[in-house]
Amino acid sequence: MKKNILIDSAQIENILIRMSHEIIEKNINLDELCIIGIHSRGDILSYRIADLINNKKLCKIKSGHIDVTFYRDDFMSNLGSHEIGPSNINFDINNLNVIIIDDVLFTGRTIRAAMDEIFSYGRPKSIQLGVLVDRGHRQLPIKANYVGKNIPTSSNQNILVHVKEVDGQDEVILV
Repeated sequence: MKKNILIDSAQIENILIRMSHEIIEKNINLDELCIIGIHSRGDILSYRIADLINNKKLCKIKSGHIDVTFYRDDFMSNLGSHEIGPSNINFDINNLNVIIIDDVLFTGRTIRAAMDEIFSYGRPKSIQLGVLVDRGHRQLPIKANYVGKNIPTSSNQNILVHVKEVDGQDEVILV
């Protein structure tokens, strides 16, 4: 299996800084904002983005993470995909602007599952989406508000995001 590094550690850091600036520009009232990452890599990226915003604006953005495993439409056929973990949203999301963060946007099914889970916590004012990589091939009408990088792929390729907290290094690879 051939591994091509598409985005290295420094580029990931620059992308997250740019995305945090875009989020600040689009969301004037940061008190009405929360950032929720999707397990398992989007959660890590979401906490990094929240920290960047907090440091830039000297505030404390509400943040949490979700595991959408049980909300997926392929739940019964996809049980071995990753370690299932608990969701952690310890604040009221009613009337907040929620930004979902994920590592890779592909078919849109994970994002649909994330929205279903978020609505189980309450009724947000709005939902926005930020992704590190958009690889195309959507099966649902879902589009990200904040995109780190568009990387068109063929259907037989995969994009893997590695983060130092889990994998020991930051990189995006094509396999």
